[in-house]
Amino acid sequence: MAAGTLVIVGDCDCPAPLPVLLAPLLSAGWSVRWILGNHDTETEAGYDHLVAGHPDGDLGLRVTDIDGLRVAGLPGVFRPRVWYPRADSPGQRIEPPRFQTRADFLSSLRPDERWRGGLPLWHRDTIFPEDAAALSDLRFDVLVAHEAPTSHEHGFAVLDAIARAAGARWVVHGHHHRSYSAMLDGGIAVRGLGMAEVWVWPGDAAA
Repeated sequence: MAAGTLVIVGDCDCPAPLPVLLAPLLSAGWSVRWILGNHDTETEAGYDHLVAGHPDGDLGLRVTDIDGLRVAGLPGVFRPRVWYPRADSPGQRIEPPRFQTRADFLSSLRPDERWRGGLPLWHRDTIFPEDAAALSDLRFDVLVAHEAPTSHEHGFAVLDAIARAAGARWVVHGHHHRSYSAMLDGGIAVRGLGMAEVWVWPGDAAA
């Protein structure tokens, strides 16, 4: 296969710097892009091996042109301490966000709760309302996310809304370690990836 771009949908859990782990791929001319998953913020080493190890690969909260395809990344997961926009049981009330921005959240923390002067490590992958707002204002073809849209039983309608607002044709996600294909209302194709699954982008082929 000719060299191209590898996009990692989170949970790298790197035991060494990413460029070391993927040295054969990089030396063969491949480009590597990534988003954070919840397991990437469990240890300082795992976080640093990804974020500091390959900073140029960060796809989070931006749009990148990959072979003429506009790809955006939504890293991380929703957490109740900040924002959890889903009801997990019948009749459960969806609580409004407790914090809209990282700055709001930081201002609520004690000094000892901060990590390296900023967000706690555990919240470096937390999704904030400001993230959804920022991506919804952009235009892109593919949303690469760690969380799932509503095509998955544990997915979030927020992702559906981001994809529609941005005019996306695809959502590709990880997190739940289940391989499947689906369609959202409006003709947005979804591809959920299993653990360590390699999936070759099919272009505009049907999901």
